[in-house]
Amino acid sequence: MYSPKVIEHFQNPRNAGKIPDADGIATIAEGCGDIFRFYVKIRNNRLEKVGYEVKGCPVAIACCSMTAVLAEGKSLAEAMMITNEVVEKALGGLPPEKKHCSNLAADALYEAIQDYLYKQALSGNTAPAASGDDWRNMYLPREAPGSKWNRR
Repeated sequence: MYSPKVIEHFQNPRNAGKIPDADGIATIAEGCGDIFRFYVKIRNNRLEKVGYEVKGCPVAIACCSMTAVLAEGKSLAEAMMITNEVVEKALGGLPPEKKHCSNLAADALYEAIQDYLYKQALSGNTAPAASGDDWRNMYLPREAPGSKWNRR
């Protein structure tokens, strides 16, 4: 069954909703029918606000809620370290049958940050968001086995 954290975040989701003036947006649709759309508002290389819209099961909703909570206030580099495994652990684990399609929220967050960085590069604002060589890693796509990447 579901952990108390999963139930809590499903029944009382945090940060749900669209951010109309978002700096980065990404959508991931999974074959099972789950759709994750993340919005990020960035100020001074920090996620000032994280929002999402989700169509999916209770676990999908809980994963989006927890991802938004974990990411808000973090630097770009810190937020990009939030993986599906980090979200799963923060939720107290997920049933094996829910891992394949319901834990893509961190991937959608990552892609929304990538969208922001891409827009910054297009506008000529290419100042690295991290020090040293770490900034190069921010522009590389993260592997997500089995997921379908749909950018909007």
